[in-house]
Amino acid sequence: MRILVCVKQVIDTAARIELKDHKVDGAGLARVLNPYDEFALEEALRIRERNPETEVILVSLGPECFRDTLRAGLAMGADRAVHLLDPLFAEVDSLTTAYLLGQAATSLGFDLIFCGRQAVDDDMAQIGPAVAVYLQIPCITVLTKLEFSEDWDRVVATRQIEGGSEIIESPLPVLCTCQKGLNQPRLPSLKGIMAAKKKEIEIIDANALAFAPNERCAPAATLNQTRLSLPDRRGKRKIIDGSTNDAVMQLVKILREQEKVV
Repeated sequence: MRILVCVKQVIDTAARIELKDHKVDGAGLARVLNPYDEFALEEALRIRERNPETEVILVSLGPECFRDTLRAGLAMGADRAVHLLDPLFAEVDSLTTAYLLGQAATSLGFDLIFCGRQAVDDDMAQIGPAVAVYLQIPCITVLTKLEFSEDWDRVVATRQIEGGSEIIESPLPVLCTCQKGLNQPRLPSLKGIMAAKKKEIEIIDANALAFAPNERCAPAATLNQTRLSLPDRRGKRKIIDGSTNDAVMQLVKILREQEKVV
């Protein structure tokens, strides 16, 4: 079995975000493997433990710095890492990113694809389902449990839905997006970190994927980011004392006269 795990590097959620020209200024900020992608990789590694003939391949599209994330994934135990890297990929939107990942998946071959539920930087949750559409394979989102048939040709997946869970059975190949609770990601061992430094990261460029911007999957970018802004700073909190009736009257007065919301 060959499992592809799509991973992304994101700014650490604990970092203090600064904006420059209405864009996130990521210079000097700590970057990490997207947390939801850690669940995806951990699940692939656990499958390999149960089925030793499994190969786990990391796939990522992004700038040079994404290699650090691929190294982190290799240190956790992935067998190979593939980096989609080309100047033509610098400004692609999410739909084109999914298209390119799908092209790479077709080239590499796969039985199962794992993605994180979403990236914690943009929270769009688009890439996994879009890749499945381009590959014309089933897609199971927000996965919380995964089991296989005895011959490893079908999956029985439990996915999170509002107010409960849903069980879906699907043949391979299939793409799954992974949710918190699926597993507990392992920490890289010292041996894994040292081994990851020696592993070669395969580079796939635009020529290898026969990609040209004027012949992309969509005639124009489907999503254009115009500007970002930080949320308004919250004012000081105020505790209203007194009886319930008095407190309600004071609150309504504040909302009407100060906050202008009623």
